[in-house]
Amino acid sequence: MMKIFPIIIGGVALAACSQVSPENSPAVEIAAAPETAETTSGGPEDISHLSAEWQIEAYSTAGPSFIGENATILSVDGTVLREGTNGWTCMPGNPRPVPEEGWGSAHEAMPVCGDSEAFKWMMAYMNNTEHDMLHDGYMWMLHGDMGEDNTKAGVLNKADAEDPANWIESGAHLMRMPKDPSSLDGMTTDFRSGAPYVMFSGTPWAHLMIPVEGYYDYSE
Repeated sequence: MMKIFPIIIGGVALAACSQVSPENSPAVEIAAAPETAETTSGGPEDISHLSAEWQIEAYSTAGPSFIGENATILSVDGTVLREGTNGWTCMPGNPRPVPEEGWGSAHEAMPVCGDSEAFKWMMAYMNNTEHDMLHDGYMWMLHGDMGEDNTKAGVLNKADAEDPANWIESGAHLMRMPKDPSSLDGMTTDFRSGAPYVMFSGTPWAHLMIPVEGYYDYSE
């Protein structure tokens, strides 16, 4: 997940989620690229990573094209960069401060694309409250994340992990946020096997991580 998120879910942060509901985004003007923003290379064109164009491309591609192309796209402060039509929402998930020139890459931004139930789960996690999910939710992170302690939420640096062996910098994956975390009881927590595994096992915030092609691109 994510993703800003004082709490992290599979690499996801959600500062904007407490302000904007992905099911009922406010009617605002489409954000324009800042006129004074510095240009940062690394995209298909040499454009500012603070621009709406770069952000829409980076965040929408956190999910498969059949989701991202019609999803609502939010900036980190909750600004609607593009209205969607399919009930999915994509936004940056990195809990760290945004660099002055914007995120250096889509991987660094840690964008997520989730359905409405997954965002309910995240908002409850962020506020440490019970969620009111109707069923399990799903969230994509095809650009991966910058690293997570698989056993403890909120750890931003490998050096702060209680056991460095539990640290995983993920590549592309899908997450299932369960309505009932006990539905994941008995599933493996081994993120090295290639099989789906549980993050934050044994807590109310246990969720399923489902690796896809490229999942281990950033791991040691």
